[in-house]
Amino acid sequence: MKTSYYFSNRIREPGLNLVAVSNTFPRHLPWLKDARQYRKLCPGWSLVKNFKHHNLSWQNYTEIYQEDVLDKLDPEKVYHDLGEDSVILCWEKPGKLCHRRLIAAWFYDHLRIRVNEL
Repeated sequence: MKTSYYFSNRIREPGLNLVAVSNTFPRHLPWLKDARQYRKLCPGWSLVKNFKHHNLSWQNYTEIYQEDVLDKLDPEKVYHDLGEDSVILCWEKPGKLCHRRLIAAWFYDHLRIRVNEL
């Protein structure tokens, strides 16, 4: 399992198990035509909007995402649903604050599985 973002050149090769974990994703991009969305890991719209409009700090965002999303899920089931070969995708470029890295940390904390950026 890896993480990446929608416009990365590294996800353009055919046959990758691409999984969107954002509320929307650019389905029109040819390399995302076979991507699937895993809604259970998508942050709520209000959480996204409040963070993007600077109404929430990253720490607050992280706490709310943890409570509202991750704490309600079974990490083993989610890992199985996604597949060990999956590439978890969202909008943010590497180095930006992003919930896909929270998901990666969650997998490590619960399953001791390292999920690195592709």
